[in-house]
Order: sequence, then structure tokens, then C-alpha cells
Amino acid sequence: MPQFRVADAARLLGMSDDSLRRWAETGRLRIDRDDAGRMVVDGVELARVAREIVPGETALPTPRESARNHFPGIVIGVRKDGLMAQVEIQAGPHRVVSLMSREAADELGLEVGVAAIASIKATNVVVDLPSGRA
Repeated sequence: MPQFRVADAARLLGMSDDSLRRWAETGRLRIDRDDAGRMVVDGVELARVAREIVPGETALPTPRESARNHFPGIVIGVRKDGLMAQVEIQAGPHRVVSLMSREAADELGLEVGVAAIASIKATNVVVDLPSGRA
């Protein structure tokens, strides 16, 4: 399962590192240490917390962007049925749902806890992966 460093996990939730650490101190989020001793958040744990975020609770304001928007976030749900898949991404205060072919979801390796980017243009939502991930 993917793990995210605290800074990356905070960015995916649209908040500061300090806010994420405070959530860990209060028991709202579990932070572990990897083999190198760095603080990390398990992808499934991050997805669980992302589901609970109340809109407006994150540290970043909603940006004004052009017609083509990119929302980095974390996959919080994947439902596959026959030829289609429904993928839910929590991107800061935004929940984005994409319908795509099951084949596309499988090829991208989309599962709960994976970092992904929702690209939105008109009524189509395209899911990309962050650069550097195959």
C-alpha cells in the first residue's frame, strides 16, 4: 500500500504540514515511521481522513482557475462493475468523481490510497498520475 510523507499527505488534503501533525497529536490521523525513520501516512488511512473533511476545513482557499483545472488528491473510493469503473478523489475540499473504463482504472492502478490528479474540462473528468509514477 502506498505511503506518503507528511508534506505530501498535507498537500493532498489541501492543508499545512503543521495542521496534519496536529491531527495526529489529537488522534484524528495515524502517522507512522518508515524504515528510514521518516514520518509517513498510510494511503488507506489518508483516504479515510480525506472522506471526513468538511468543505472549507482545509488551509487552502478554493482557487480561481481557467476552464482546464487540475486537482491533485487521493483516491478514496473505486467501484468496478463490468466494463466501467467509478473513481472518487478527495482533492483538498473537493470530492471529484470520474466514470471511466474498467481497463483504464486497472492500467492506472487506481485503488484507495493512491495519489491521483483529476483534470476537469467541461463535463469530462480525466484522471492522471503524478509525474514520476509509472
